[in-house]
Amino acid sequence: MTEKDILDIFHTNNALLTGHFKLSSGLHSQNYLQCALILQHPDIAAKFAKEIAKRFSKEKIDVVIGPALGGITLAYEIARALKTRGLFTERQDGKMVLRRGFSLKSGEIALVVEDVITTGGSTKEVIDVVKDLGGIVAGVASIMDRSSEQVNFGVRFEPLARIKIETYKEEDCPLCKQGIPITKPGSRK
Repeated sequence: MTEKDILDIFHTNNALLTGHFKLSSGLHSQNYLQCALILQHPDIAAKFAKEIAKRFSKEKIDVVIGPALGGITLAYEIARALKTRGLFTERQDGKMVLRRGFSLKSGEIALVVEDVITTGGSTKEVIDVVKDLGGIVAGVASIMDRSSEQVNFGVRFEPLARIKIETYKEEDCPLCKQGIPITKPGSRK
């Protein structure tokens, strides 16, 4: 799959939204990538997962892990493609943790995945969870990288596609200054 193929899938599924959005990072944007509209289709989710799995096929991956909510379906599908376990982290009292009986053994090798990378904050929190439990992070993967500057995770990063989308701090947001109502479509409260 090419980057153009990925972007075409977003356009075909009306998953590149236009408006005034408050992102999970706290930044504001005129555009929002709604991966849930893509990942609701098992055939597309599996296709994206197989593409990511192919990029890490030479690595020994014991577990695929992503943050709730955006990383759940993707982690599961990539884990299926790699024939390993798929886990997700959640926030508990504002901190990213493993819950629901999930565990990681010391020395297990993890692939950290996320649907969209903007600042990389949630992904870095998942990396910290893996390391705090004694795991080793083999790499990071995402469907889309919309970061304004290349995020450094300290490991290999493989997005399927990159897209340039302007983001603004609230105090600098031209949409706020125009009085355009804001929507918060992300999962972080």
